[in-house]
Amino acid sequence: MSARDIAWGEIDAARRYSLGLLESVHERDWFRQPTEGITHIAWQMGHLAAAQYSLCLLRLRGAQDTDAQILPPKFTELFLRGTAPVPDPAKYPAPAEILETLGRVQAAVETELARHADADLEQPQRGKPHPLFTTTLGGLFWCARHEMLHAGQVGLLKRLLGYAPKW
Repeated sequence: MSARDIAWGEIDAARRYSLGLLESVHERDWFRQPTEGITHIAWQMGHLAAAQYSLCLLRLRGAQDTDAQILPPKFTELFLRGTAPVPDPAKYPAPAEILETLGRVQAAVETELARHADADLEQPQRGKPHPLFTTTLGGLFWCARHEMLHAGQVGLLKRLLGYAPKW
C-alpha cells in the first residue's frame, strides 16, 4: 500500500468518525453553545471543511479558479483558525449546507490525490509554512489528526448538550 493510500485511508476514516458523531444530533442543536463563548457543532464542522481544503487541496495543487464551487468563500471567513463561533444561526450556513460542503471537499481531495504519486507528496508543502509538517504528505496526515481533534470536541459538545455518548 502506498503512502498516498494510507494517508487517504486516515483522512476518510476520520471523516466517517466525525459524521458518525452527528447521526443523533438534531439540527436545532448545531448552534447551541453549552456555555457562552464555547464553540458549537456548526463551527466545528465548518472548520473541518475549510481546514481540509487548506491542508489538502491548497497544499497539494494550489488554488484554482473553480475552488469557490468546492468551498464557498464564506467558509474561510466564518470557519478558519482565528474566527470565533457565535450562537446566531443566521450568521452561518445551514447544517445541510455545511454537510454538503464537507462532502464536496472530501470528494475533491480524493480525486486530486488519485492524480499524484507518492513522490509528488514528498515535495515541500505549497503555501505558507506550517509548524507541524514540511511536505504535502505531512499535511495529509495532519488533516486526519486535526479532524480527530475536532471530532473529540464534537463528542464533548454532544455530551454537554445532553446526548448519550456514541461509544
